[in-house]
Amino acid sequence: MSKKILMLVGDYAEDYETMVPFQALQMVGYHVHAVCPDKKAGEKIRTSIHDFEGDQTYSEKPGHNFALNATFADVKPEDYDALVIAGGRAPEYIRLNEKVLDMTRHFASQNKPIAAVCHGAQVLTAAGVVKGKRLTAYPACGPEVTAAGGTFVSVPAHQAVVDGNLVTSPAWPAHPEWLAKFLEVMGTKILHEESAIA
Repeated sequence: MSKKILMLVGDYAEDYETMVPFQALQMVGYHVHAVCPDKKAGEKIRTSIHDFEGDQTYSEKPGHNFALNATFADVKPEDYDALVIAGGRAPEYIRLNEKVLDMTRHFASQNKPIAAVCHGAQVLTAAGVVKGKRLTAYPACGPEVTAAGGTFVSVPAHQAVVDGNLVTSPAWPAHPEWLAKFLEVMGTKILHEESAIA
């Protein structure tokens, strides 16, 4: 039976941090439900593209319109095996929704796999689930992680940190690493066989 993943997104979620995990996790056979507070299946969120172009912080450009495939009000977290929180600007406002925090607490209390990319850590800190945990995030979120009782780990943008059921990364350049580590935490193995064709 295919595992079900709940993905929390919102308007101006980072484009790559929304599109890439949503598609990649389906590619390996998971059912992924992308939801946004106060929106229904078929409605859209706007995404933004954050890039690193030599400025003191990331730049932001318009991304795509991303169609949600599940209705937030219908979500029962107990029906899901794992949680993914996209980064971008969405976490700063979806964390104000008490149901988002309750959902996040469910996954943490049940020790289900959780992945948070970039600013996704803002949802984790607001939910109060990082105390005693080692995690990474976009560096500007480091003080929030520390204030919430977590240990912020500074790693290059293409790396990820795993602490038990929690997989975190600083930004979208870490997709190859955090997705691979998340699959391990999920108990999914991808076998690579040598081809007989040279």
